Amino acid sequence: MSVLRSALIPLIAVTLALVVGAILIATSGSSPVEAYSALIEGSFFGWESFGTTLEKATPLIMGGLAVAFAFKAGLFNIGGQGQLLFGALIAGAVGYGFTGLPWIIHMPLALLLGAVAGAAWGAIPGILKATRGAHEVITTIMLNFVAANMAEWLATKVWRKEGDILVRTPIIEDSAEIPTWGHVPLGFFIAVAFALAIWFLLQRTTFGFEIRSVGLNPSAAGYAGISVKRIIVLTMTISGFLAAIGGSIETLGVVGRYEPGVNAGLGFDGITIALLARTHPIAVIPAAILIAAMNASASLMQFKAGVAPEIVDVIEALILLFVATPIIVRWFVKSRQDDGVSVGATWGST
Repeated sequence: MSVLRSALIPLIAVTLALVVGAILIATSGSSPVEAYSALIEGSFFGWESFGTTLEKATPLIMGGLAVAFAFKAGLFNIGGQGQLLFGALIAGAVGYGFTGLPWIIHMPLALLLGAVAGAAWGAIPGILKATRGAHEVITTIMLNFVAANMAEWLATKVWRKEGDILVRTPIIEDSAEIPTWGHVPLGFFIAVAFALAIWFLLQRTTFGFEIRSVGLNPSAAGYAGISVKRIIVLTMTISGFLAAIGGSIETLGVVGRYEPGVNAGLGFDGITIALLARTHPIAVIPAAILIAAMNASASLMQFKAGVAPEIVDVIEALILLFVATPIIVRWFVKSRQDDGVSVGATWGST
């Protein structure tokens, strides 16, 4: 029953978003039935379509995990985009810059170094939060702009191939590629493995208990002997690590090099995924597949049903709105109740 109750709000949110989307499609002169049929066909019918959906879901899973993991400690990591960009860039640089290595060493090395770069970028707002009290929402937003411009500078001035007029790194070595089995990408299974590992970490380890304790009540956690500052820094570091894994997989398994425009918006989509999954690491997987399916079939919906591709973005925004609304309402009610308790306690003490 607890699982069903947790799944109820996301299911209602998706249903309402699809209903409103159907109304918008109908008012634009297209058929909602044809549009949603094209959505299913373009994302799940056939191994090629299904493989494309899983491919697009992979960085979304990692971005959702990054946001959901930070949420467990009461932190809101909006810097997933910048962390993902650094992971994608460093993985691409290692992928073409290290030659002569076997695949069993080169691919994991590029993946790991990309993830470490994202972890270092994620640690910065964690340190600022723990030592100076700087709010992570502000610092991560600002660091997104810094990361985007720094990555573009590195791709332009340091790692761009001579004679290439486009801003991008050279193509990675074959030994650094993440392979695809038929139409099914190996990167998707790497992302699923990380989701399972994060669930185990949070639910079955002492460190995970400390993270959840800090998220529920930092003051009580500190009183119990948990180092809140250490948890904040480590949580943001791991969150950055997860986001960067998504960028690294995108470079090594999909694009084959780092290109600035390819990864645009993937880090921000992680917020939608995490909220839709109710910050549950396992639920991040189907949430990411749903959003990926809509992205993968947008062109087919336009071709077969005459639906503008922006409709998919509207539906995703509606999903986020309907998922977030009850969270905001509960937070507002709780805040009002807390104020009432505080006032009552103060009045009683006087």
